[in-house]
Amino acid sequence: MPRKKAKDQELVLTHPIIIRVTKTVFDRLENKRKESDCDTIGEVARKILSNKSIKCFYKDVTLNPIMEELAQIRKELKAIGININQITRSFNQDKVESHRAFYVLKVADRYKKVDEKVDRLLILISQLAERWLQK
Repeated sequence: MPRKKAKDQELVLTHPIIIRVTKTVFDRLENKRKESDCDTIGEVARKILSNKSIKCFYKDVTLNPIMEELAQIRKELKAIGININQITRSFNQDKVESHRAFYVLKVADRYKKVDEKVDRLLILISQLAERWLQK
């Protein structure tokens, strides 16, 4: 089955250009490809030749500890939520009032932990906002 024709024939890449470059130039193009939105070195070269902008993405390693802490808080909040669901299930299954009071106290304790985690989360988010908005 033949390939479908592109709607805009002006955008189809039909003319090959074959060039050779030194290892240094190739490495520079490869580095540019790795840090940009381009998938191939050919795409990098096409954008350079046609004076199109290349979007580069840089990773700020100073944010690594903050991101790790955010991931840890997310994990802990998820675990607390699962724990609260288990306690709630036990509460609903138990009909003895003294046992139900015990479950209520356990859930209240878990919600205090949630409150602590959310407070820490808000502090981290405000720090991220300050760093993001200063640029």
